Amino acid sequence: MVMSVIYFQAPYKGPGSLHVNPDLQLSQFDYELPADLIAQAPTASRGGSRLLHLDGSGELHDRQFADLPTLLGGGDLLVFNNTKVIKARLRGNKESGGRVEVLVERITAAHTALAHIKASKAPRAGTRLWLADAFYATVTGREGELFALEFAEPVLSLLESYGSTPLPPYISHAANEDDDIRYQTVYAQEPGAVAAPTAGLHFDEDMLARLAELGIETAFVTLHVGAGTFQPVRVQRLADHVMHAERFHVSADTLAAIRRTREAGGRIIAVGTTSVRALESAAAQVQQAESDADIQGDTRLFITPGYEFQLIDALLTNFHLPQSTLLMLVSALAGMEPIRRAYAHAVQSRYRFFSYGDAMFIESPNRT
Repeated sequence: MVMSVIYFQAPYKGPGSLHVNPDLQLSQFDYELPADLIAQAPTASRGGSRLLHLDGSGELHDRQFADLPTLLGGGDLLVFNNTKVIKARLRGNKESGGRVEVLVERITAAHTALAHIKASKAPRAGTRLWLADAFYATVTGREGELFALEFAEPVLSLLESYGSTPLPPYISHAANEDDDIRYQTVYAQEPGAVAAPTAGLHFDEDMLARLAELGIETAFVTLHVGAGTFQPVRVQRLADHVMHAERFHVSADTLAAIRRTREAGGRIIAVGTTSVRALESAAAQVQQAESDADIQGDTRLFITPGYEFQLIDALLTNFHLPQSTLLMLVSALAGMEPIRRAYAHAVQSRYRFFSYGDAMFIESPNRT
């Protein structure tokens, strides 16, 4: 199989450009959110959430997630992110006795990983960590803000046995068995994420079967969501922001499905911002890729207003944090003013926000 690897950092006007609009400021993507609207637990059933529909003309419609099939057509293609959340959080101690909390960000080989480490003092290379009262991990170095760790046994097996689900920082309770199930999509297949592609949490098997019966096509990409998705933007001028890197993979089968949909006049609908980033990162290669070519690599794609979407016609997503890169992405798709109105309406109408919250269906006013 022919494999292509592509890399992006902060495109502004489509893949290949390295510039964000220099006039964009962080303060333009702020809004007031009452704390009691941050969902702390999922709805009783996966499909039990509300759905705010922002159509291509900028009109808002209050719906239920169960209404989603009525917004889709038989020629549409839904693209899901099939990454699987790993039990990436571990607690323990240094050999010297100090407490540590480890969040595995990326598994780099069977026995090695990059991780965030919280400790009173950053551990040096050679430091051994006793984790989960069960095993040692050795710090071998650093890569920027991340620590390189080496394990005596396969990392994935240790995490599955001893780790906990890494819930977002705005969820106040410790992860429990219900979170292990509900903070994971029903179609998750590829282990590697430390945060869920949350738009997909609304889908259950019945909804997927219903969509198939209606002739709505589905395809999958993989983007392993990193903890960087929760990191605040620390600069006022967005052009100065350095986007975190995440691994992605778009298969030849998905590229072929996109071509068929385009040729038939259907829409490409991303389920989640992570699917958007994977597809748009691959977009520069789509026209050139052969039928047997996958596209994969690391992406630092930073989508802000002014970005010219190559593939996406609509997006199913959750509501995003103020001043976050994901709020900037949806503003790029729908327009800054429509998103401001939509979020103001969602707050006034008491929609539930963030990972366990309600959904939003956004149709682009400029269909590709």
